[in-house]
Order: sequence, then C-alpha cells, then structure tokens
Amino acid sequence: MAAPCWNWLEPPQTTRPHGLNPFTAMKPVLLAMMLFCLGLLFSSHILTVVKAEDDGGADPFLPPTVVVAFLVRNKAHTLPWFLGHLELLDYPKDRMMLWIRSDHNIDNSTAILKEWVAGVKPLYHHINIVIEEKTMGYTDERSECDWTEKRFSNVIALRQKAVDFARKGWADFLFMIDADVIIEKRNTLQLLMMQEKSAIGPMLNSSVEGYYTNFWGAMTQKGYYMRSGNYMEMVDREITGCFAVPMVHSAILFDMRREVSRHFVYSKPPEGYEGPRDDIIILAHNIKAAGKTMHVLNTEYFGKLMVPLDHQYSLKDEKEQFDYVRLEANVFGQPLPHSPHISFIPELPKNKLGFDQVYMINLERRPDRRERMVNAFEILGIDAKLVPAVDGKNLSASALEEKQIHQLPGFADPYSGRSMTMGEIGCFLSHYYIWEEVVEKNYGRVLLFEDDIRFEPFFRKKLGYLMSDLDRLYPQWELLYLGRKRLYKSEESLVEGSERLAWPHYSYWTLSYALSNAGARKLLAQKPLTKMLPVDEFLPIMFDRHPEKEWKLGYEPRDLLALSADPFLVYPTHYTGETNYISDTEDSVTMDADKAKMTKEEL
Repeated sequence: MAAPCWNWLEPPQTTRPHGLNPFTAMKPVLLAMMLFCLGLLFSSHILTVVKAEDDGGADPFLPPTVVVAFLVRNKAHTLPWFLGHLELLDYPKDRMMLWIRSDHNIDNSTAILKEWVAGVKPLYHHINIVIEEKTMGYTDERSECDWTEKRFSNVIALRQKAVDFARKGWADFLFMIDADVIIEKRNTLQLLMMQEKSAIGPMLNSSVEGYYTNFWGAMTQKGYYMRSGNYMEMVDREITGCFAVPMVHSAILFDMRREVSRHFVYSKPPEGYEGPRDDIIILAHNIKAAGKTMHVLNTEYFGKLMVPLDHQYSLKDEKEQFDYVRLEANVFGQPLPHSPHISFIPELPKNKLGFDQVYMINLERRPDRRERMVNAFEILGIDAKLVPAVDGKNLSASALEEKQIHQLPGFADPYSGRSMTMGEIGCFLSHYYIWEEVVEKNYGRVLLFEDDIRFEPFFRKKLGYLMSDLDRLYPQWELLYLGRKRLYKSEESLVEGSERLAWPHYSYWTLSYALSNAGARKLLAQKPLTKMLPVDEFLPIMFDRHPEKEWKLGYEPRDLLALSADPFLVYPTHYTGETNYISDTEDSVTMDADKAKMTKEEL
C-alpha cells in the first residue's frame, strides 16, 4: 500500500459523498489570519524605525535644482568676469545645470567658453553647450550692436529652448541671465527663492546711466517702457522690498514648479498682442495674460548690468562701457575677480594717449591708492609714470628755509584763515618737479593725474575728441583741466566751435590736467617757490581768474592760456564728509605751527 501524501496545509481527506471537508472550508480564513499577523509584525517594525529616525531630527531636503541659461555673442570682454562671478555664487554646483548657446561671434568668445567649460565641467551637475562657429554676423545688421529682426528671432528661439530644456528636465528653477551681467551678491539665488515668486529678478545697477536698471516700473498698452511714480525711489533704494512690476529682464529666476510656468513663453505672444517682436516683452505679456505678474527684489546690492547699445555703436564701445563697470568696482572695493579657469584676459595695449609723458602722483604711504590707479591704468591701457609725491609729513620749517621756500605774503586759506599746511607744500612741490622735468626733457605736452580720481565712462574716446577740438581751435593751448571743483559756473562759457571745451574761472583741485611745454615754462618763470600758495590757487592766478586781487599782484604776467573739459573727464573718488574721505593736504600741520615748534625746540 502506498504511503499517504501529506499537504502541510491540509490533513488527509476522508471521502464524503456530500459537502466539503470542514478543514478545507476554513482554509481561506486561516490564510487571511496568518497574513494579518505578519502584516502587524512588519508594520510594527517599520513604525519603530521611522520613530527612531524622527527622534533623531528631520532629514533635510536637498537644495532645489537650478538650470542657469545664458546666450553668448561677442562677449569676450565680459566673459572672464561674468563666468567668474557665476562660479562664486554660493549655491551647490552639483544642483546646477548650465545651458549655454553661442553664435555669430567675431571675437574670442568661442575659445573662452571652450576653455572655461573644460575647467568647470567636473564641478556642475551637467553642462549643455552648443557653439555655432560658422556664423560671423547677421546679414541684416549695420553693426555688431544692431538688434535686427533676424537677431531677435534667433534670441527668441534660443530663450524658448532654454525654458523647454528646464521644463523637460524637471528643473525646480530656471535662472535666465545675460552674459554681461555681474552678480556680486553671492547668495542671490537663495534670496530670490525665499520670496516664493513665480518670476523674480534681483535689481541690478548701471554704472554708466544712473537710473537704468533691469525692471520697468510701468508699461504702455502696446508693451513699451513707461516710468512709474516710485521708480526712482526703488532704484535709489529709498524704498526697499519685493515689488510687483510688469517687466524684469537680464536676470530672472523662474519657478518651474508652479502652474503658471506653462505660460513662461518667449516664442508665441498671447492672443491680441500688438507689441514688438521682442523676447522680454512677449514673455512679460504672456505672464500678464495668465493673471500673474513679475517681481523685482531691491533689498540688497546685487550687481551690475550693461546699458544695451544700438547700431550706432560698435563692439569697441561695448567693451569701453564694461571697462567702466570694472573701473567703478575698482573705486568702491576690490577689482572684479575673474575666473581662474580662463587664461585669456582681454586688456588694451598701453600707450601714452598721444602725450609725451603721463604722470601719476602718489604718496608712498598710500599704497591702496597706488594699486587702485595702477589697476585703472591697466583697464584703460594707459602707460603712466608713477611719481612719488613729496610727503608733507617729511617736511620741516628748517628744510623749507634751506630750499628758500616761502609762503606768498598775505596768503590765508579762504575758509579757515590758516597759513599753508605742510601737505599743501608737498603737493605743490610734487607738481613743480614735474613742470621742471617737462622743460628739462623738452616734452611738448604731458598729462598729470593725482591718485584720488575716478574716470568718466568712455574716458579714452572723450579725451581723444577733446584734444582734437583743442588742437583745432587753440593749438597754442598751455593748460587743460580734465577735472576740478568749479566755483563760478555762471561765469564760465563754452568755447565757440566746441561742445566739449570751456573757459574756466576760479576753481579748486588739480585732479588731472594737461600741460604744454610753453605752459610749464610760464609756471616756472614765476619762481613760485619763493611766493608759494596752494597749487590749485596758483593756477587760476596764472590765467587771471582769481578773485583775490592782492594775491594776483605777486604774479606777472598772468596770461596762461587755460581751458577746461566740459563736462569733466575725471572726478574725485570721495568728497568731504563721505566715508573713506582722506585729505593729505588739509589734514596736516601748518607752516606757522611748524615754525613755532622749531623755535620752541631752539629755545
């Protein structure tokens, strides 16, 4: 007899002609009870693990993913600094993807991009870059700065591709930024995200045009710019916050997680749109049509942007505008850092601007000013000779006696009534020794800079126009102010035949001036060391525009042919009373005080 076959879930069945085996009937119930018990055991274990993790603190979320998108065309003059500041953003690079498109270049943009991407590729989560190297310009453009129909169409298509890339890649945010914007606030992305807006930009400042920025306070029905009532207050940061505005451009953070992100469209305007074919205006109207608005944040200083140029300008003009951005950063802090991954840093070849010599006077105990001016000369391409200034702190009454240096009898400072300070004497001597060198070396024309100046935008170009007018109208010129403190503006007038030259009246300061050989000889012929007064008082006397008649009597003839730039080409870095204002001429001991000290010591 064969051995019975046992099923571990079933006892051996007995034959029942009618009905089911009772154990078989209970089988589904038993199975359900077993699964229920196992589920309780497993659930208890899971709850225990979760509770243990909760007790240890919440697990933080990873930062949102961000696609940074930018277009590059002829930006070799900005890329080292734009990309350098992009690297310095205080945001995890492994949560950032870069989307880069470049075309129609005639400069070194392509080589710079390739070098930079090769250097930073391991740092970022992903870099999607396409460079079109076959195109050199648009067929319908009048200059590299011209915004033609073909250029607008290309930019619109590329911006839309950037949005689509971020959308298809499930990016949390898209940061659309122009390749000539300098973001100096390193936590900009975090500050923008904290506002929880669908489309928001950081307010950016322009160095060239004080009230140009990257938002519109209002917009006409057809989509053109209109200034709002509080626009200037916002730009000046007299009021700060996160403001709803109809338009933000040049740097925009889009929240791609929001429903309205479906309306972040550059390529197709909304129904009924009658505005221009312009990428930023179409985008703004699409967001408005969705019932939303854009925002701008001005609670911080975030950085700078460029003023867009049109067909009347060239790539050289665009570069000079960015040079001014760098110059202004140089005045108020450290020079703009550039990317360490870029070896090509464009700088102008140096020259002397058409002069026989260019001088820069600097006190050796002011190395910060010297470094700043050297950086400025590097940016502007100026080959300048650094002249150590005569330091008033090292002068004494006995030394002045030995050199037969005497103050003009009857001189007293117009404001304080004091005699000359040692700093003013040192300043005069610094200029005087340069005048001597001009004559000794027979220089035809020279240019002098003091070390506490800031340059106007397009300095080189404006100086070229100025000297052209000067040589055309008054080739026998002897002195030309580039910057000064004008005291009698109503007494001054433009030179006939020029919109850049003026006849100067009594002025303060010798920030910068050009001097001819004939002018230097006239100044030295007065033997001014024997009847000294501050150099900015001496010069107006020499062209007979000084209000103090008694002082003028000590100098004959007073026929220096002096003119001035109008508007000025240089200004002081700081004014009296401002933070960081320092005067090495006024804040020093007077001649009389030093003489009294010497007499006391002799006694």
